[in-house]
Amino acid sequence: MVDLRSDTVTRPTAAMREAMATAEVGDDVFGDDPTVNALEARVAALFGHEAALFAPSGTMANQIALQVLVPPGEELLAGADAHVVTYEVGAAAAVGGISTRTWPSVGAALDPEAIAAMIRPAGYPSLPTRAIAVEQTHNLGGGGIVPLATLRRLREATAGVALHCDGARIWHAHVADGVPLLTYGQLFDTLSVCLSKGLGAPVGSLFVGSAERVARARGIRKRMGGGMRQAGILAAAGLHALDHHIERLADDHARARRLATALEPFGVVEAAAVQTNVVLLDLAKTALDAPTLVARAAERDVRIVAMLPRTARVITHLDVDDAGIDRAGQVLSDLLRAA
Repeated sequence: MVDLRSDTVTRPTAAMREAMATAEVGDDVFGDDPTVNALEARVAALFGHEAALFAPSGTMANQIALQVLVPPGEELLAGADAHVVTYEVGAAAAVGGISTRTWPSVGAALDPEAIAAMIRPAGYPSLPTRAIAVEQTHNLGGGGIVPLATLRRLREATAGVALHCDGARIWHAHVADGVPLLTYGQLFDTLSVCLSKGLGAPVGSLFVGSAERVARARGIRKRMGGGMRQAGILAAAGLHALDHHIERLADDHARARRLATALEPFGVVEAAAVQTNVVLLDLAKTALDAPTLVARAAERDVRIVAMLPRTARVITHLDVDDAGIDRAGQVLSDLLRAA
């Protein structure tokens, strides 16, 4: 089986399991788990912020950030295809009481001036815009990277409104474009960063921000059921991932382009546009819809996912080597050719 559904399907390496098994632990709800504290300090320093908070999932880390930044009944701006809008099951509204307004789906191709023009000031009769969420890299944008120059323009154009980065795969952007994590951190008021997408940890994300915001976030995490007690076992996996699994993301990017190159002749992807480890297959000009391609590939032991009716997604990761990519390329090529 070649499983390319997501980079969340990875299993801990033997070395990561050893780090987890030998982790020093305490009670994180009381703040005395030394391994969690070390992970939080490490990630905060990487992004140049005062503090960080370990959470069990990327969705929780994002929603903590939004609740810290946006009071109930006030407004968040995000892309129409942003993860915080599309894949977090309405949590911003249901849990945080946050009103969300979106710009059209453009993936990573943001227009800072157009976004700035959407900002509503405080004062009746409109509800004020309190935060803007940006995704780096962009999932439904095919793993696209928002360029540093664009982010800087956005920061300048939206001064006075908090800027949040859904950085689930910000590590991939860092490796692909060479922008330091510290530089990214300086542009955003808050970030969420994921350890289980690409870096191979079994679970965990972190909310990153000022000490005051992280102190408030700790209470929100508890309210949402995210207090995990002896969480150092999980944090140890994150520390191991930071030490050993960041630079190797370049291998995943190369394998994604390798697969895209194999499938480019069928008109479903442009290999040159693949920047990181996400490959979106546009089936609009084929006889296949995404669920059919997914089902037929699964019959041949290649697992991918349908993102939209005519769009399938493939994601490379540390558990799939060159041979696996070549096999997936052959299976998908055969299915596209036969359609």
